[in-house]
Amino acid sequence: VGKKVQAIYLWWHKPAIYKELLQSMPNLKVIANSGVGMDHLDLKLIASFGVKMANAPRAVSSTTANTGMTLLLASARRLVEVHNISISPSMEYSEADILGVKVAGATLGIIGMGRIGYKIALRAKAFEMNILYHNRTQRKAQEEQAVGATYCKKIDSLLQQADFVMVVVSLTPQTHKLIGKRELELMKPTATLINISRGAVVDQEALVAALQTGVIGAAALDVTYPEPLPRDHPLLKLKNIIITPHLGIKTDKATYMITEEAVENILAALNGLPLPSEVLPS
Repeated sequence: VGKKVQAIYLWWHKPAIYKELLQSMPNLKVIANSGVGMDHLDLKLIASFGVKMANAPRAVSSTTANTGMTLLLASARRLVEVHNISISPSMEYSEADILGVKVAGATLGIIGMGRIGYKIALRAKAFEMNILYHNRTQRKAQEEQAVGATYCKKIDSLLQQADFVMVVVSLTPQTHKLIGKRELELMKPTATLINISRGAVVDQEALVAALQTGVIGAAALDVTYPEPLPRDHPLLKLKNIIITPHLGIKTDKATYMITEEAVENILAALNGLPLPSEVLPS
């Protein structure tokens, strides 16, 4: 049926797109992805076959931003730990066991101020947080003022000041292990690292060591590498971490909206119109 296929809708990186598949589909016009991240695709290879590509940024941005804030708040108030205390047979604990971190007045550093990062800033403003951000390009002054965000040209400055560091970048060769041993050591010993981008943006071995030795206070991860982690992975044995199974976009409404956005891009490509969410190879 290869010659009949004109569009592919990717759901959770499936089907895998490789050279032989593209060769078997001479009439393929578009590949629509069910999320924002495109690191699972060889964009230049696909473009070389004259195939257009699209993602779904509008559908996923609010839901992913909510996931980031959920992880921040859950870590700050030690939600998993206190839940386990609450359901334990003895219910024995001391006040020191459940002391959390105050969010209002704390500083949030956002690494990656794109569509999702900006929506996180809007939510953080509502929680009365001070907001720093690092991005390849600085936002417009009115956009910064709307959320009370301050631009940090260098990532080091953000890491040194933030009480919470939220990573919201795409995975590229430039961002692979963007947060490593050096970056973790720049953070406050009380700081929390939150990653909602891709697991490989953070050096997991360096993160394990930082959490074990008190280089940073805590971490909250919606992404790891691999996913899921092996059951004997040291991250799973730590108390000062929350790990969720890549929840980012997983709500009923977001799933429906993603499909709508993908269909919109597919129909545009098939009708020779501009794709609303076209992604070009860099």
